[in-house]
Amino acid sequence: MTLPIITADQRLTEVRGVKGVLVGRWGLGKTFQLWTLNPSTTLFVDIEAGDLAVKNWPGDSLRPRTWEECRDIAVLLGGPNPALRDGQPFSQDHYDRARQRYGDPAGLEKYRTIFLDSITVAGRLCLQWCKGQPQAFSDRANKPDMRGAYGLMGQEMVAWLTHIQHTRDKHIWFVGILDQRTDEFNRKFYELQIDGSKTGLELPGIVDEVITLAEITSGDGPPYRAFVCHTANPWGFPAKDRSGRLDLVEPPDLGLLMRKLGAPEAAAPNPPSLH
Repeated sequence: MTLPIITADQRLTEVRGVKGVLVGRWGLGKTFQLWTLNPSTTLFVDIEAGDLAVKNWPGDSLRPRTWEECRDIAVLLGGPNPALRDGQPFSQDHYDRARQRYGDPAGLEKYRTIFLDSITVAGRLCLQWCKGQPQAFSDRANKPDMRGAYGLMGQEMVAWLTHIQHTRDKHIWFVGILDQRTDEFNRKFYELQIDGSKTGLELPGIVDEVITLAEITSGDGPPYRAFVCHTANPWGFPAKDRSGRLDLVEPPDLGLLMRKLGAPEAAAPNPPSLH
């Protein structure tokens, strides 16, 4: 038996997907970005039930309503993790049970892009589930222990995000709501709207791209919407570009962004104008 070394030629020819998170404040059109993606190869995972803006979008969708369903979707997309024991989420045992419940996941192979809206609501479903687990109750008095619930939620969310991120051959976009807050020195800062702190802190390290859809004011001109893509930006928005292909500010069009990231097949053939 030899070490399973992957040669440079093999690595360069591998099919890889872009993994990113798109954040922005309410009403800027994050969900509407679905119109810029190829509907025949995009699966809309509608966790938020806020699809009015894309009601007539001609692609397929899933509508998970529980945390268990969110985990089942993740294991069917990414397959089982061989490092996990039976009984653990995303193990071979979990995969087999999800497959028995929903059928052969081969039907998911047609989808090249997964658009999950939103991670904020996924966090709420996760926390609700965590509140009913043994870790969310104190050992002595058996009373609810929110510290235990939030600790479990952080573990669950990071494991879920990481498993989906390891779906190497698919593009994954998580959508999230961005909150503006003020610190003790009255300075503005932005963070992902999600219960607990662990997920928001670790998410940028899990994905390749962190893109903020923002309304920007430049000089004396009118404000305009744009994608902010670099960590070092003058507005303090969360952003990261691991590809090195994006400018500080890009047009607010996810399909165009995917073309620039080297994935033109993900873009809609005739997208609407979002500029």
